[in-house]
Amino acid sequence: MTITKQGGMTSRAGLCAVVVLLSGCASFSQDGGFSQVEQAGQQLDKQVTWVKTPEQRSQVAERVAELLAQPLTADAAVQVALLNNRGLQASFDELGISEAERVQAGRIANPGFSFGRLEKGSEVEYERGLHLNLARLVAMPLTSGMQAKRFEQVQRQTSLALFELASQTRKAWYRAVAAQESLAYMRQVMGSAEAGAELARRLTAVGNYSVLQRAQEQSFYADAGLNLIRAEQARVQSREQLTRLLGLWGAQLDYRLPERLPELPATAEPLPDIERLAMGQRLDIQAVRLDAERLASNLGLSKTTRFINVLELGVVNNRSNEEPTQRGYEISVELPLFDWSGAKVAKAEAQYRQMLNRAAATAVNARSQVREAYLGYQASHDLARHYRDEVLPLRARIAEENLLQYSGMFISTFELLADARKQVLAVDGYLQAQRDFWLAKADLDMALHGAPSLSPMTTATAATDEPAGH
Repeated sequence: MTITKQGGMTSRAGLCAVVVLLSGCASFSQDGGFSQVEQAGQQLDKQVTWVKTPEQRSQVAERVAELLAQPLTADAAVQVALLNNRGLQASFDELGISEAERVQAGRIANPGFSFGRLEKGSEVEYERGLHLNLARLVAMPLTSGMQAKRFEQVQRQTSLALFELASQTRKAWYRAVAAQESLAYMRQVMGSAEAGAELARRLTAVGNYSVLQRAQEQSFYADAGLNLIRAEQARVQSREQLTRLLGLWGAQLDYRLPERLPELPATAEPLPDIERLAMGQRLDIQAVRLDAERLASNLGLSKTTRFINVLELGVVNNRSNEEPTQRGYEISVELPLFDWSGAKVAKAEAQYRQMLNRAAATAVNARSQVREAYLGYQASHDLARHYRDEVLPLRARIAEENLLQYSGMFISTFELLADARKQVLAVDGYLQAQRDFWLAKADLDMALHGAPSLSPMTTATAATDEPAGH
């Protein structure tokens, strides 16, 4: 009987020592890479929790309930979203996945063991082998470095997701409060339009008003009804959008919002070095830079392993009860007769050039986005302030003068009502302008951290002409 054994005791001991040494170099961090995400939360002055246990989930639920017990401010809404949004929690879990891949890349592959039993007549032969993949061992410093860079990239992407959620929540809050305020105003307008339509009906019945004049008043009443329906629909849609971002359901849906938007600041915040500020702290730029470094490492890896696709090493120690002991070693390698890996290297180089171009495009777009966001912020502040300081006081002064002339019987009731309709349009325009300013402020804050979703300015023009039908 012949026994073939690959790997002596001394060789196996040395191999195990190498395995232990290399495996010990890769380990999990204490916080799972969450410290950088917490720093992003600190920039927002908000608490961020990675919920992993039922106890943490219970603590988050208590904090959310505490915030919802009072009328929900913009800051409170952002805090609820950062704690309670399950999509953000899924982004946090991506950190754990990426770190596991980083640790795995830093650990040597398990050795392979083979066992065979062969019979030749009365002779039985057993073969045992222990193999180690040297190709992965050679490439391990590069692959572990690539995964480390990818882990850093995921950290920045997760932080960016946090900023994006905060921005979306803040904008949804502004829209929901503005829609609620607009609905309350449209209900008042509807009441006035209803009173005007009823007065026109009575005057027409006694012959003091023409059929055309009554139809015009009825048209205003019908338009007010349509605007009220649209305002209610806008309130429901904006509130549901906010609810989704907050991650609320069930009894939590009864949360309350303030009746009015915050007042405009006295002046727009001056930011003369806004482009430089954005280039230094935008997370999308940092992420694409890390991706370029990762692909550069990938290019180096492709060149290093160009001719080493399969490389295994094993020690041999053959023993037999009939022949002398044989000692030696064996190496197996794939011969690059047909595939010289030129395509793999060319692909890596093209990917690297592609990433450099994308990085440059990201920087150009970032500069443009932050300029657009800041100019929109300034313009929306100027527009809202013009409504507040010029248009509304002027409409109020005209209303006062018309009321005096109506008291002196210089103008009719319906001339007074016509001026009131112009005032309705002015007030509604100011509400939209005020909302647009706060949306632009949220876009500007987001543009300093990542690519914003810029909100279009939808403010109506100031009412200077007679509404349609008059």
